[in-house]
Amino acid sequence: MITDAGADRVKDEQYLVEQLKQGQKQAFDILVNTFQKRLLKVAYGITLDPEESREIVQDVFTTVFRQIHSFRQDAMLYTWLRKITVNHCLNWKRKWKRRFRWHHDPISVENESILSRENTQMDTPEMLMREKQFRNRLMDAVKDLPEKTRVVFVLYALEGLSYEEIADFLHIRKGTVASRLYHARKQVTRALKAKDPQENPV
Repeated sequence: MITDAGADRVKDEQYLVEQLKQGQKQAFDILVNTFQKRLLKVAYGITLDPEESREIVQDVFTTVFRQIHSFRQDAMLYTWLRKITVNHCLNWKRKWKRRFRWHHDPISVENESILSRENTQMDTPEMLMREKQFRNRLMDAVKDLPEKTRVVFVLYALEGLSYEEIADFLHIRKGTVASRLYHARKQVTRALKAKDPQENPV
């Protein structure tokens, strides 16, 4: 059942897509402002490179600008953007692997904004510090995951996709998703506990 608020969001998105297809600059500004931060999180979760993540997301919006007329609106706009982002990330990984130049950049204060969430008034300095420390430990653990395993983990843990959605998204079997996620969670949990024995499992 679609609520009134949900229906309004669908209508707003349909209108946005119509404006995008008409080449309205303001519509593209809204698109970037609405989805850029979420796409950066996805890109960084896969590439682990803040600079490349920003370039990839810029390329995603360029692709959308060129291909918006091919968007049939049989899925949510963000779902389409996320798919383009993941594909761009995987293509980037293959390119750099061929050149033997792929590397991991550690999380730093400089790229903290990529992973940060919107703070609420309930957050205390202590809570924010603990959250930041946990994110740092988590991404340190995630960067050591094999690529295919990491992509599944990012889509599940970061994006909240179901097993079925991930399987459809990556064109793999649901059992493969479950297996990769199991190994990812096991490896990440082990890494987190090694750094902090009191840390809760992922």
